[in-house]
Amino acid sequence: MSSKSTTKSNNSRSTPAQSKHGSSAVKTMPSSSESSYLQKMHRGSLIQSFGCLIAVYEQDFTVLAYSENAPEMLDLAPHAVPSIGQKEALMFGTDIRTLFRPSSAAALQKAGNFGEVNLLNPILVHCRNSGKPFYAILHRVDVGLVIDLEPVNPADLPVTAAGALKSYKLAAKAISRLQSLPSGNITLLCDVLVQEVSDLTGYDRVMVYKFHEDQHGEVVAEVHRPELEPYLGLHYPATDVPQASRFLFMKNKVRMICDCLAPSVKVVQDKKLDQLLSLCGSTLRFPHGCHAQYMANMGSIASLVMSVTINTEEDNENESNHHQRETRLWGLVVCHHTSPRFVPFPLRYACEFLVQVFGVQINKEVELAAQLREKHILQTQTVLCDMLLRNAPVGIITQSPNVMDLVKCDGAALYYNNKFWLLGITPSEAQIRDIAAWLIEYHGGSTGLSTDSLMEAGYPGASILGDEVCGMAAVKITKTDFLFWFRSHMAKEIRWGGAKHDPDDKDDGRRMHPRSSFKAFLEVVKRRSLPWEDVEMDAIHSLQLILRGSLQEEEAVDDSKMMVNVPSVDAGSILRVNELHVVTNEMVRLIETASVPILAVDAAGNVNGWNAKIAELTGLSMQEAMGLPLINLVKDESIDVVKKMLFLASRGTEEQNVEIELKTFGHQQNNGPIILVANACCNRDVNENIVGICFVGQDITGQKLIMDMYTRIQGDYVGIVRSPCALIPPIFMMGEDGRCTEWNNVMQVLSGVKREEAIDRLLLGEVFTIHNFGCRLKDQDTLTKLQILLNGVIAGQDADKLLFGFFDQKDNFVEALLSANKRIDAEGRITSVICFLHVASPELQCALQVQRISEQAAANSLMKLAYIRREIINPVNGIKCLQNLMESSNLSKEQRQLLKTSKLCREQLSKIVDDTDIESIEESYMEMNSSEFNLGEALKAVINQAMIPSQDRKVQVIYDLPAEVSSMSLYGDNLRLQQILSDFLTNALLFSPAIEGSSVLLKLIPRKERIGTKMFVVHLEFRITHPSPGIPEKLIQEMFHPSQSISREGLGLYISQKLVKIMNGTVQYLRQVESSTFIILVEFPLVQHKYQR
Repeated sequence: MSSKSTTKSNNSRSTPAQSKHGSSAVKTMPSSSESSYLQKMHRGSLIQSFGCLIAVYEQDFTVLAYSENAPEMLDLAPHAVPSIGQKEALMFGTDIRTLFRPSSAAALQKAGNFGEVNLLNPILVHCRNSGKPFYAILHRVDVGLVIDLEPVNPADLPVTAAGALKSYKLAAKAISRLQSLPSGNITLLCDVLVQEVSDLTGYDRVMVYKFHEDQHGEVVAEVHRPELEPYLGLHYPATDVPQASRFLFMKNKVRMICDCLAPSVKVVQDKKLDQLLSLCGSTLRFPHGCHAQYMANMGSIASLVMSVTINTEEDNENESNHHQRETRLWGLVVCHHTSPRFVPFPLRYACEFLVQVFGVQINKEVELAAQLREKHILQTQTVLCDMLLRNAPVGIITQSPNVMDLVKCDGAALYYNNKFWLLGITPSEAQIRDIAAWLIEYHGGSTGLSTDSLMEAGYPGASILGDEVCGMAAVKITKTDFLFWFRSHMAKEIRWGGAKHDPDDKDDGRRMHPRSSFKAFLEVVKRRSLPWEDVEMDAIHSLQLILRGSLQEEEAVDDSKMMVNVPSVDAGSILRVNELHVVTNEMVRLIETASVPILAVDAAGNVNGWNAKIAELTGLSMQEAMGLPLINLVKDESIDVVKKMLFLASRGTEEQNVEIELKTFGHQQNNGPIILVANACCNRDVNENIVGICFVGQDITGQKLIMDMYTRIQGDYVGIVRSPCALIPPIFMMGEDGRCTEWNNVMQVLSGVKREEAIDRLLLGEVFTIHNFGCRLKDQDTLTKLQILLNGVIAGQDADKLLFGFFDQKDNFVEALLSANKRIDAEGRITSVICFLHVASPELQCALQVQRISEQAAANSLMKLAYIRREIINPVNGIKCLQNLMESSNLSKEQRQLLKTSKLCREQLSKIVDDTDIESIEESYMEMNSSEFNLGEALKAVINQAMIPSQDRKVQVIYDLPAEVSSMSLYGDNLRLQQILSDFLTNALLFSPAIEGSSVLLKLIPRKERIGTKMFVVHLEFRITHPSPGIPEKLIQEMFHPSQSISREGLGLYISQKLVKIMNGTVQYLRQVESSTFIILVEFPLVQHKYQR
């Protein structure tokens, strides 16, 4: 919608595709200048900081590049104080699967082996060390796989999963709302979309940004917070969205920027790579500096942009004249936020799906508009033909319909042989004569002129014409005669967002600097009419060609009369002959180029018309077909049908919608017959005698083949389902109304219910019941589950298998696995649910029985364990009560110390009893408590727990603890530390030889280290040394690598080792000649009291 004048000189006829220089279609390949800009954008080695990136070689998953924040984000970075012997976990050549848990590594491996890896996104993975969850989003590049990792808060993980499901449901509702809207109203469609996207994402502003044909953009729909300035109706120049950016929007349909002001993160890569890693498909790609500044200038910090693409059909300029589908960028859905905002990948995917559906709806609207234009062209052609049957050219002005019915205009005029015929609002005769002289002088080399502004087209007298005549379409019908259409001024205002669009202003890759002003200003368009559309100019041009042909032949006749000086011939007869000649030529051209198959025969039934479409379908060229009998070109099955049509047409009866089959020839010979639905039309001469028949057809070959195939499949289906073969499973089916529509032979045998007793009865309630008739189900719960399954499939959902059982007519219980699938008719509508029963063999039933017994035994064990835990709580509560009473009494310092140790042991016991989630310990994501505790008191509790085993085993426990330990206060989980040390200490006692002089040494080596200016971390190295032979090797293996048959002692060691790992510590077992040692390394922050220096 540029304000520039659209003035065209018609030197030759141009197709609509040629005249639309401003198409918003994005080129398949960018230009060289755009390529350099693209290089900067997607090989910039920078990502956004809300996630991290790792690129791997696809064959072995070894790292070839990673973002600098990946080690810290994946909890791979060294601790504030590195552990002894700690190595870098992430470096070039590292197998990425070692960074995640086994299940996550397997999921990544599976995705890497999948062809379309994008279909599996996102993949939920967990870090091996911390268990932190991430969404892994994979895509392929030229050198391997790029994995974007977006973090998910562990505490919000169940909510996030539910939120993703909720977002899909919301998207489904939004999609249904879009699809229910009436056609022909794109504005309403856009308004509904922005509201739905706003509800889904919560952005401050959501807009639909449409590209016009000259590539400039306009905000056509918007929702925003009340305090924000509206952008609705604003136009923006094409350079605001450069061609390079449009190219990327065609590749990546969704682009999220969380914080345009946040610092970028660099991607480091293996020096072996020839060029920088491509981040074109990365969800984390950092915005180009120009775009980030552009957003900041607009007052937007975060954005989410989704592209809307539609299909466009263009003619290929090759000999085959086939059609190819190309995709073009129709517009964008743009979301802005005034503060940083992150939208999780599942919700972004739901929005992307919603926008894709919106694109389909827009595509339908565009196709509908194209069909309306095509209909208008056909109607226009009818008007043209009607005009040609009158006195040309005066009849097209003086009679009805006239030239003003051809296109939308305010007036029309014919200037012919120095005479004038005027209709509607036009200039005066003198002014029209002046316009004609101006056209001849300044546009004499063209066949006409069209403009929406005579003033800007350069006509000197435009200012005198005023607002009544602003636009004009003029065509030359002879050397000095013209046909005119006029349009009056239409007031129009265009609101530009800061910068006006100039079609000559191109983005060349060197002018990538952002605008600083977005203040709207108004451009008032004066002395301008509506522009002339291509379809209107096509209609005008067609009329011009017909008139020029007719009038030129008339001039030739007049010239011959003057030279020969023969008696005059009836001018009306000559004119009618000329008109008939022109009409014939035009109709022949229309028939030959029609997109539907058309053929014609003479009175004898021989072909005398064969257009390009039917030649393409049959493979028989026009030259080969001409003169052949039509019955020789049809299949044997259609000969009688064609003979009947020819006979009836010869007597004036024109049959409609008759199906005939044509033979194929040449390169189409192996493709089978062509099936047409044809209408017969009689051709008559001037005396109304029938001289031939025209057949206008519609190719239904593809539809017919599909219907035949569908019919055959239906027949095969019935034969298979009702076959008595033992390989056919039990099958039954439920229709839309809930009634049984199929009950095959195997189902009859299995249930004892005959087919005629089941068909047309309600499947749930009459066939499957909870009463004593039909197939009796075990209980109401089974009936409810079956009802949910079948109704879900009817509603279009994919159903899981259901363990299903019923009593047959002999009261035997039949147990089977039920699979339910939807049946779809030829129109894609779900008509019924087909169900298969997988009945287990006797061997499998026995195995299932054993499995049920095992599961029941496991459930009983869990119940007994729960009972023991519950019973332990009672005496623990009694101990707690006594301790509270003792604490309130008058105790000495030594007594209070003993009471404190007793309380710590009791709290440790309660902690262990409450450990029901063992998996969280095994997978290392259990959260530790963090509170202040005295290290000396915790060690006294450990020592007291070892006293009884020490006495029983007659093995002395020796303690080597520094004096400073008794007053050392730390932050951490003291109860877990007690649990770990007591377990390792008691195991050392258990496997020490019970001989005189045998002892176990518990030694502590603390090391204090300053972190920063005020913080200290204490490194604790516990050594538990006991005599050889030490812990059996099998138990040490179980401590680090448990198996299904793990021993009780091995399980205790394994849990303790895992607890140390959760505390970011390590465990080693050092076996020497005379002794063996547990080495436990942990670290805790030191509590700094005010009195400490």
